[in-house]
Parts: sequence; structure tokens; C-alpha cells
Amino acid sequence: MKKTAPELRQMAADGEKITMITAYDYPSARAAAAAGVDTILVGDSLGMVVLGYDSTVPVTMEDMLHHLKAARRGAPQTFIICDLPFMSCAESGAALRNSARLMKEGGADAVKLEGGEDWAPIVRALTKAGAPVVGHIGLTPQTAGQLGGFKVQGRDLEGARQLLRDALALEEAGAIMIVLEATPAELAATITEKLQIPTIGIGAGPDPDGQVLVYHDLLGMFDRFTPKFVKQYALLEKEIVGAVKAYCQEVKEGVFPDNAHSFSMREDVLKDLLETDAFHAS
Repeated sequence: MKKTAPELRQMAADGEKITMITAYDYPSARAAAAAGVDTILVGDSLGMVVLGYDSTVPVTMEDMLHHLKAARRGAPQTFIICDLPFMSCAESGAALRNSARLMKEGGADAVKLEGGEDWAPIVRALTKAGAPVVGHIGLTPQTAGQLGGFKVQGRDLEGARQLLRDALALEEAGAIMIVLEATPAELAATITEKLQIPTIGIGAGPDPDGQVLVYHDLLGMFDRFTPKFVKQYALLEKEIVGAVKAYCQEVKEGVFPDNAHSFSMREDVLKDLLETDAFHAS
């Protein structure tokens, strides 16, 4: 059965870790659901690992809806969170319209937006309208340029204080959960202890209430770069390339397809075909 936001909160309260994985299409969502993940994130990271962009910034609402719908079909009984892409929620009107689309058209159970206390009014407006919101603080990929790149956030005193303020403001505004990305483990533990809502870590140490990884990262299917916080549970990129090479070689050599992978017809039908006027006329 699909988990609900209150059930996820109760899991955290009970000390049961929440599992989250990104999925961007039918087969990846189906695999995640079959593996028993608690939540799926249709993240705008799809811009980099699926669409080949250098960042998440070019991702559009149409991109998100397209992939969200496919993921929902693959995991109809899994709690699915969908990212609001860059500049799709810069003011409350746009945030409401775009969140409504993700939930009504795409089937999302919650939306996620990046940013801290400055975004609390948007979170409050969405919550009031009935849209469950997941916050995202620390390293926020959509605005990584302003942060000096893909770097750990909150290592100095003022940065740590700001992240704590961000987390508390998002919780007060109604967020149901907060993702902590590229945050010192000690700070993530402190924030998790201060909050009543679950925290989900990615590069934030072991103490958040749950963890999230990108599907392609944990399966070893994205080799442009591998963040320190990623553990690769498989190296499928090498397996896939090897399989495609073997296919190409067998086609070149005439080994594939063989009889086992071909269809046949009755000999008498073939004989009749070869004797027809139409065949000879061609």
C-alpha cells in the first residue's frame, strides 16, 4: 500500500529509516517499487542523467510532467514526490499553478522545491492550498552557481546557522519533509534533532531520518562524475556497453539472429508462394 505523509512522519518518529530513490520513467519506477522503496523522487536531476544537460536549470515543466507520468505508471502504489523545476515557483501564483499540474495531471503525491526561509511564504501558500511540500536545503543544484558550485554547505558558523534557520522556517511553513544535501554530518544530525518532520539526507551523513540517491548513480550508470556521497551498488554502465558490443559483433559476424531467434513458415506455403504468378512478376 502507498505510504502517506503522516505514515512517513511516524516512521521517522519510530526510528525507522525512510528510503527514497529517484526514478524518471516506467522501468526505473517499476524497479524501485519492486525493491520496496518507501518513496520515489522524480527529480529535476533527470536533466543531467537522462537529458544530458550540464545542470538542472534547463529542465522545464513539460519535461517534469512527461517523466512524472511515466514513473507514476510504473509505481502506482508508491508515494511519489516531484521537483518543481527552476523558476517554476518563483512566486506563489506560478507555484500554485505548476504544483496543481504535477498533482492533477502527473499524479504526484507531493512537490519539492529548493530553498530556505526565503521560500517559506511559497511553502505556506502551497500548504494552505492542499499541496504537500518537501523542502530542499544545503546544496541546491538549481542555484549552485550562486553557492560557488557543487560544494558542501554549512561548514562555517554563519552558514550552519542559516541552514538551521532555513529548516525551522520550512517546517513552520508546513513542509512535510526536508532534503538535506551536501551538508556536514554533524549539522544534519543537529537539524534532524530539532525538527518534528522527517529529514532525508544525500551527502548529509547517517543521522537524517532517511536517505535518497539518484537511480543512475547507485547503479553505476552515470560516469560524468561521481559525488563523494554516492555509493555504487552496481556498475551497470560497463555491463550495458559490453552487452551492446557483443550484439554489434554478432550482427557483423552473422551469428545473430540464429534459428532460435527467428520465425518460420510451413514449407508447402513457401513452395506455393514461389510458384505464384505474383512472385514471378515481381
